[in-house]
Amino acid sequence: MGKSTTNDMTVGNPAKLIIQFMIPMCLGNIFQQFYNIADSIIAGQFIGVNALAAIGSTGSLMFFVTGWLNGLTCGFAILVSQLFGAKQYKEMRHYVAMSIYLTAAFAIVMTIGFEFANVPILKLMNTPKDVIGDVAGYMAVIYGGLIVTAAYNALAAFLRALGDSKSPLYFLIISAVINVILDIVFIVYFHMGVEGCGYATVIAQAISALLCLLYIKKKLPILHLEKENFAISIYSFQKLLALGIPMGLQFSITAIGTIIVQGAVNVYGAVHMAGFSAAGKLQNIIATIFVAFGATSATYVGQNRGAGRMDRVKEGVRCTQIMILVWSVISMAIVFFLGRYLTYIFVNPSETEVLDVSVTYFRTVFWAYPFLGSIFLYRNALQGMGYGLVPMLGGVFELVARTGIVLLVAGKTSFAGVCLADPAAWVAALIPLIPYYFYIMKKYKKREVSETRSAEM
Repeated sequence: MGKSTTNDMTVGNPAKLIIQFMIPMCLGNIFQQFYNIADSIIAGQFIGVNALAAIGSTGSLMFFVTGWLNGLTCGFAILVSQLFGAKQYKEMRHYVAMSIYLTAAFAIVMTIGFEFANVPILKLMNTPKDVIGDVAGYMAVIYGGLIVTAAYNALAAFLRALGDSKSPLYFLIISAVINVILDIVFIVYFHMGVEGCGYATVIAQAISALLCLLYIKKKLPILHLEKENFAISIYSFQKLLALGIPMGLQFSITAIGTIIVQGAVNVYGAVHMAGFSAAGKLQNIIATIFVAFGATSATYVGQNRGAGRMDRVKEGVRCTQIMILVWSVISMAIVFFLGRYLTYIFVNPSETEVLDVSVTYFRTVFWAYPFLGSIFLYRNALQGMGYGLVPMLGGVFELVARTGIVLLVAGKTSFAGVCLADPAAWVAALIPLIPYYFYIMKKYKKREVSETRSAEM
């Protein structure tokens, strides 16, 4: 496995550090998405359009469930990254232990709750009768495996908080390959249908969590926990939840908006569900660059905030914004000119109606990618500094915008009208985020000037 790869981001060139950390993060995000994408490809090619529609329609619901766990564990890890930056390692290990308690508790409660609410949720989403059985079976398996999803998210978040974005990537690559192999075995040879995709996903995620744990045990003594670290502290729980819950809610609020949009798409039938699903998955791959820049910003800002280097925070955010704008232009060109052909990954070229739906989505949303990328930057930068409330408020703005568009156009206009919900949400999310970021940076600048003057007197 090589040597330990913790990375102090409080020293060195900010742009270089951000790119070095971001690339493994981006590849890791792609491989994490690959679980659901592989399920969709294999189901679409070997079972048919209805199976693609069934698994594809779970994307927003999966984002809601796993997004909450991901946001929660990323929130916990911000405190870990700040303490790592401040070199307070004993306190850092204590918060890692408290995070484990909280993550396990949330995963267990969510598993029980979602298993009971599985079918009612799908009915609320207007899931068609011809696919609801498949969707319910698939999601039941996913809910049953939430404990391993939570375990991987938590362990990977701890590694990234210490500046190691490469190890989680390696483990995800291994588990993604296993996921594809199991998908083929369960569907093609065992004829397990879409539930086979669910079992393949859970088994693969369990392997990635186990690999993270073994790596930490073998290579990262700084994260080796003692009995004293697990002494329960209500204050520590409160401190972690103050960061974790807003981040989890922010993911979930965004996901609720996408579930509402998915419900509006479901009204148009399986062809639109399949086309919307394929376009969404392609867009998610493109957006992984944005997600990776965001996650990098959270770690970079967290460590530098912990070290009191707000000048480096400002420089890092500025560099990242430029890189996000460059990728936005590239991705706009990709989806506008190649969107139809990329959809061939999911469906046969003869499915022209499905392809037309994908093209309609891409042509409606592509112009708003700079706004989408900027959300991840400013939201994660604020979270890295320890501010959870305003980033969550950005999620509320997203939800209101998405819901408003759906209420105005769903069933009353063409499918393109529903597609406008995404750009509206991306623009709306930035309304509280950008002004608050500049307000916070101005406040820190005033404090630094004041402290400098006091020291000179």
